[in-house]
Amino acid sequence: MELTTLNDVANAMVADGKGILAADESTGTIGKRFDQIDLESTVENRNAYRNLLFSANDIENYISGVIMYDETFRQSSLDGNVLYPQYLSDKGIIPGIKVDMGAHNLSGTEGEKITEGLDGLNQRLNEYRKLGARFAKWRAVIVISEENPSGYAIATNAHALARYASLCQSNDIVPIVEPEILMDGTHDIDDSFVVTEEVLHSVFFELYSQGVHFEEMVLKPNMVLSGYECSSQASVDEVANATIECFMRTVPAAVPGIAFLSGGQSDQHATAHLNRMNQLLENNKPWKLSFSYGRALQQSAIKAWGGSEQNIVNAQGALLHRAKLNSLATTGDYSEDME
Repeated sequence: MELTTLNDVANAMVADGKGILAADESTGTIGKRFDQIDLESTVENRNAYRNLLFSANDIENYISGVIMYDETFRQSSLDGNVLYPQYLSDKGIIPGIKVDMGAHNLSGTEGEKITEGLDGLNQRLNEYRKLGARFAKWRAVIVISEENPSGYAIATNAHALARYASLCQSNDIVPIVEPEILMDGTHDIDDSFVVTEEVLHSVFFELYSQGVHFEEMVLKPNMVLSGYECSSQASVDEVANATIECFMRTVPAAVPGIAFLSGGQSDQHATAHLNRMNQLLENNKPWKLSFSYGRALQQSAIKAWGGSEQNIVNAQGALLHRAKLNSLATTGDYSEDME
């Protein structure tokens, strides 16, 4: 398919049966993943692991795009020495880049965060586009507690997301807009609903105010869940219904798709929740409902790999299994017995 316009790219990112692989872990985060398998986080090991993911046979049947970290974006495949943006494009996978500089303490608040990276972003986006990036990602972090989130934290993060998205579109790059409400805490699903609704209203107000074209973006939000330490955990049906209701109220139909983050859910829960949402909406979808998972796609693969070249085939099999199940969830055709 010829991806000429930003709308073409955005629609391809959420194509039926496909989702986005988030392989954009920072050096620190991938180091924690490697700690699980007692593997040193070196440049060579990080490249070997990303190569394992990207070179899996037929991964393009389930994965529309890959979000990369700057280091990965500039690395090459181990077979053929092809830069990863070109390597992925050759497989029919859209290359993307994480451009934020991480969440840092927001001055004047207790424990709230603001994402940094706007300084020099226009120049960085210009370079990434020349290197082959067709989309980018920026993550904002919102915390739920008895006092938080404050209106101040929501507004400043929404403004930064919109500024980033506007700069992306002016550089011919589709922005993934990721306002993540963390589900750490004892809050229940009703609290999650209220905060998610407020955050999304604020984000889309800022996007509109700053001239961002909704048709040329993809939303990457949290699902509406119970806090992970809540004594009463919502069922799959409750999560699916609450998430759909919240997004029907807040996300314009002009947005091509919603690619949910997994946000610490188990592999199976992330798949089951997405599947049930697609079943409930059936043919009445204002937008495509897909996935942009990191850990929920990779966890079984990294454990199967264990840092050993002998385990690459098994690790790729684990990745493909999870990718296929989530592909089925985008059309409501997943069932638990497939696990």
